[in-house]
Amino acid sequence: MKNDKLLEVFKQKNLVIPLYFIQNYKKFDLSFEEFAFLMYLYNLGNRFLFDPSKFSKELNVDLKKVMTYADTLMDKRLVSVEVSKNEKGFMEELVILDGFYDKLSFVTMDSISNEEKSSSVFEMIEKEFGRTLSPIEFEIIKAWIDNNTGEDLIKEAVKEATFNGVSNLRYIDKILYEWGKLGIKTIEDVEENRKKRNKSSDINSKDVDLDIVDWNWFDEDE
Repeated sequence: MKNDKLLEVFKQKNLVIPLYFIQNYKKFDLSFEEFAFLMYLYNLGNRFLFDPSKFSKELNVDLKKVMTYADTLMDKRLVSVEVSKNEKGFMEELVILDGFYDKLSFVTMDSISNEEKSSSVFEMIEKEFGRTLSPIEFEIIKAWIDNNTGEDLIKEAVKEATFNGVSNLRYIDKILYEWGKLGIKTIEDVEENRKKRNKSSDINSKDVDLDIVDWNWFDEDE
């Protein structure tokens, strides 16, 4: 009897979840349990019969939880239920995953856009420096981006540094640090700040004190 149950488990079909979905599931604003239920539905196809009892049995999940998961996915417009007449003339409810695919397309395009923006920053800095960036420099630039420093603002700081003859990320980081203290978040803010300050007190000058901030994470010769 035990062997029969074990064989039954082994014969169950696999649940295929693309790695990309797992890496980005938080962007769907779902708990992992809700996401797992969505992936179960994804494996059933794009249009299939809405059968909560079947879902509950196959997933070994309480029927109330299944209904809660389904309601959440519908509220977030990731799935919808459409009532239609089948071949025998009976009305039935079909699950439609078009909303999920629409959201997936948006997430994918957004990821591509962010990657392109990031790569453009790296390429711009390498061009301004006239050399390839080191691994630690890549990490520093990535930290700026991860901390929501705007691409345009980073580029402007790079231009300020190279204009002053400095091809050094520590110097650029200091510029961004000072701008952050002043509440400067856009190029427009930079221009406005320039109008208010004279050259001798310009935060982007070569005379800026680089020792104000602890630079232990960066080599002195960088």
